[in-house]
Amino acid sequence: MAVHSHAELTAVAVGLADQGGLSAVSMRQVAKGLGTGQASLYRYVSGRDDLLDLMTDAVTGEIDLDIPLHGDPVEDLVALAARAKAVHLRHPWLPDVPPEPLRLGPRSMDFLEYALRAMAPVRLPGRTKMEIVALMSALVAQFARAEIQGGRATTDRQAAQAAYLSKTASQGDHPYVEAAMADHTGSGADPVADPQLLFERTMHRVLTGLVLVDITAADEETET
Repeated sequence: MAVHSHAELTAVAVGLADQGGLSAVSMRQVAKGLGTGQASLYRYVSGRDDLLDLMTDAVTGEIDLDIPLHGDPVEDLVALAARAKAVHLRHPWLPDVPPEPLRLGPRSMDFLEYALRAMAPVRLPGRTKMEIVALMSALVAQFARAEIQGGRATTDRQAAQAAYLSKTASQGDHPYVEAAMADHTGSGADPVADPQLLFERTMHRVLTGLVLVDITAADEETET
């Protein structure tokens, strides 16, 4: 009986997902890709959930963690989030992996360590920092999913949706939407046309609120 490694199983599973999405990944198809029987896979994994753990950890390892931190927690986290989103876009199935608090392998632990090291200057409880990393990761997945789905939408459909929004907002029943649309029109760059700009702007605002507001609160608490 041929002996296979976790790395071999993972490579086959990732290849299947890259080509056909998560639905293409099954124990039977992975076994077929390895040229072995399905029953033999249970020597290495207990089931499909274990495969998803291995796949997620493997592609997380593609996020470059060798880039030096600059000492600004927000900027360092935004840059890390951007690199993570690039991996999600490279593996379009990744945003669809069901989130689990403990879906962590060696590479995912390295990612968490890097993110927490970026927040080392921040005087926040460790649990709060872990929550910030979890929220950042959830936003990365959500933005990647939206960008992937947006890329699949036809130009005609996008134009029709934009026309409907503009027409409905101008009818007077939604004054705040109309005002927001007017501000958006006069702001120059279109974040819908530039999803990376929208992503970085949103991540910067969210992380600034989570990190810097809490820093201020911690300072005020220390002073009192």
